[in-house]
Amino acid sequence: MNRETRNSLLAAAAGMGALLAATLYANRRGNYDLQGRVVLITGGSRGLGLILARQAVAEGAKVAICARDADELERARQELAQDGAEVLTLVRNLTNAEEVQTLVAEVQHQLGNIDVLINNAGIITAGPLDNIELRDYQDSMDTHFWAPLHAMQAVLPAMRQRGEGRIVNIASVGGKVPVPHLAPYCASKFALVGLSESFRAELLQYGVQVTTVCPGLMRTGSARHAIVKGQHKKEYAAFIIADSLPMLSMDADAAGRQIWNACRRGDAEVILSVPAKALSAFHGLFPGTTADVLSWVNRTLPGPGGPLGDERRRGYESESEASQSWLTTLTRKAEKKNNEV
Repeated sequence: MNRETRNSLLAAAAGMGALLAATLYANRRGNYDLQGRVVLITGGSRGLGLILARQAVAEGAKVAICARDADELERARQELAQDGAEVLTLVRNLTNAEEVQTLVAEVQHQLGNIDVLINNAGIITAGPLDNIELRDYQDSMDTHFWAPLHAMQAVLPAMRQRGEGRIVNIASVGGKVPVPHLAPYCASKFALVGLSESFRAELLQYGVQVTTVCPGLMRTGSARHAIVKGQHKKEYAAFIIADSLPMLSMDADAAGRQIWNACRRGDAEVILSVPAKALSAFHGLFPGTTADVLSWVNRTLPGPGGPLGDERRRGYESESEASQSWLTTLTRKAEKKNNEV
C-alpha cells in the first residue's frame, strides 16, 4: 500500500470516527425526567407533533395537544390514551392570541403548571416567487412567529415564578438557509430562530431553557398537507420526492428522540440530519457561495404557473404519477402511521 492510499484511508477513517462521535454526542440523553411532567405540544394531532406526544406519553408525561381539526385530535387522543395516559386535547386557532391564552389557562387548570412547551404547529407553502402572494407571507408569520410568541408569553409567568421550565421551538434548516421555492416558510422560520435565540439569552437567568430545533427534511407524512402554488403537480412531486428519499430526509421517530434529548439537556440549538448540518455549516462559512449554488438549484425546479399558479392547492389535491411512484413509498407509510391521511 503506497503512502497516498494509506493517507486517504486514514482520512476516511478519521471522518467516519468524527461522524460517529458527533452522532453519539447528539444522541446522548439529558437528566431531565419527563415522568409526571405537563407537556403542551402545539400542532400535536399529526406528524412530528404526534410523534413527540407519543414519546412523551411513553415516558409518563401528562400531555396536552392542540390543533384546528377536532377529528384529527380525537384520533390522536384515542391512540395516546389507549394505555391509560393522561391526555388533553383542545381545538384552537393558534394565530389568535386570545385562543392561545385560553389554551394555556385550560391546560394549567386541568393538568397543572406547564413544564414543557413545544411550539411545533406549522404550515408550508411551496412555489416560485411569481405565484407567492402577500397572504402567503402573512399566514406563515402568523403560524411560525406570532403563535410561538403568544404561547411563550402565556407560559412564562408561571415558569419564571417556579424558576424552571423548558421551551422547544421547532424551526427549520430553512430558518438558517434560504431554500428556493420556500420564501414564506424560510422568512418566517428565520424570524422564529431569531425570536427563540433571543428568548434563551434573556431567560436562562430565570431557569427557563429555550431550545431551537432546526430539522432538515423529515419523513413525517405531512407533505400531503403542504400548500403548493405554481405548476401544482410538478411542484408537489418535487417536494414529496425530496421529502421521501433516505439520503435527503430523516426518519421522524429518530428526529423526535433527538429533539427530546436536546430538551432534556437544555441545548441552545439542535440541527437534525446530516444534510441539514452540512448545509447550515457551509452557509455559515460561505453565505455568498451558498446563495449562488442555491440559485442553480432553483433553475432545476418547476417554473411559474401563470395566473392559475396563484391558486392554493394542498399536496393531496396535486397528485400525479410521479408523486405516487415508488419514490415516495416511505412518505406514504409515514402518512398512515402519523395520522396524516
